[in-house]
Amino acid sequence: MINPAKRTNTIELSQIRKMFEATKPGAINLGIGEPDFNVPQNIKDAMKKSIDDNETQYTPNKGYIELREKIAEKFKKDNGIITDPENIIVTVGASEALYISAQAFMEAGDEILLPDPSFLLYESCINLAGGSIVPVDCKMENEFKLKADDVLEKITDKTKAIILNSPSNPTGAVMEKEDIKAIADLSMDHNFLIISDEIYEKIIYDKKHYSPAKYSDNVITINGFSKTYAMTGLRIGYLTANEEHTEELFKIHQNSIACANSTAQKGAYEALTGPQDEVHKMVSEFKKRRDLIVSRLNEMGYETVNAEGAFYVFPKIEDENFVKKAADAGVVTVTGAAFGSKGKGHVRMSYANSYENIEKAMDILEERVVNG
Repeated sequence: MINPAKRTNTIELSQIRKMFEATKPGAINLGIGEPDFNVPQNIKDAMKKSIDDNETQYTPNKGYIELREKIAEKFKKDNGIITDPENIIVTVGASEALYISAQAFMEAGDEILLPDPSFLLYESCINLAGGSIVPVDCKMENEFKLKADDVLEKITDKTKAIILNSPSNPTGAVMEKEDIKAIADLSMDHNFLIISDEIYEKIIYDKKHYSPAKYSDNVITINGFSKTYAMTGLRIGYLTANEEHTEELFKIHQNSIACANSTAQKGAYEALTGPQDEVHKMVSEFKKRRDLIVSRLNEMGYETVNAEGAFYVFPKIEDENFVKKAADAGVVTVTGAAFGSKGKGHVRMSYANSYENIEKAMDILEERVVNG
């Protein structure tokens, strides 16, 4: 075997995907972070039309200008971010946006502040870029919300960036406005970058989303269409940053991806400009499922924070064999340790599954794992 590049030594294959691919037939999957809804019909129709119209050539490297114009309007309306279409890049999902952010700005010797627990892709992107991870605890007593005071304690003269994710995968935590603004202020005072992953922005219950780019110029704001519009397989994300930062990001994007999928970009345009009824229905259904899974887990004695966004709960379950027991009983979950050292003693469960299946899964856990 030819030796791989040393950088791959720092990377492990996704434990989430391992669980997903090992799912037994008939098992209820509470492990995968993917909406169980279909792409809204108006978006499908727009993509079908684009193919019929032969709009299948390369697009501009940054994405169709009309799509970037609508994204700029969305940023202003929803996030209070004033940006120009030239400072927006349409990416192959939010994952590419995260990867190019790391490649453009991180290198050996840089310290990157990372919430613990957090989505496992962040750690991989940092490691591939050569950065050093400095974890910042997201404590259960704070409902897993990242606090500005905890961030301040970890800042040094080597701090290059921090990754924020609100609402959070894996905890469902939604950061408070005062912490978002305080961290934005810190980024200006100490001259570090904020990489703000806002992919779950629209899936929030009884709270409001705040973007750090409203308060700081040192921010790369990342979003996409996968979660809000159930467009996971279509791989369309986007980012914005100031002009200087965008130029560096564009170097990586242009020389690795060229452009995002043309047909999916047409669907994304329709997603932003068309009716939002299906989004509202989806979020309302997620909230009902959240209420169900939280109440059932607490009733079983697994302390569970009432997650305020996304579609995950992160119950405290200290039985190290729980995930295996649950899988053997027919319910797929993910060990919290996959998301950082502070995830140990927790389990991530996704409620991106039907209400009926969640009810059935909770019955199985209660009968065969808790009381079995």
